[in-house]
Amino acid sequence: MLAFEVNDMTCGHCASTITKAVKTIDPGADVQVDLGRHLVSVATDANAGIVQKAIADAGYSPAQVNAPAAAPASAVKRGAAAAPATDCGARACTLT
Repeated sequence: MLAFEVNDMTCGHCASTITKAVKTIDPGADVQVDLGRHLVSVATDANAGIVQKAIADAGYSPAQVNAPAAAPASAVKRGAAAAPATDCGARACTLT
């Protein structure tokens, strides 16, 4: 499992954008997002550098970290179904 700290990921829209970016390089990837911890965990066969570049190309600043201990299920969002905020303030977010 790959893990990235993405401090500029602040809302459900950001999480959705990052999930979609990762799935463009590996449609079968299992992407887990913990917004509270600004953590994206990815189970994939893709190289870490390729995943990191996909997240960066989506407009975010991922930093690879060691895979953390599992977060409580209530804190983790799988996939891209979070309700977007009206304005997350992140430079990459296009919601206004």
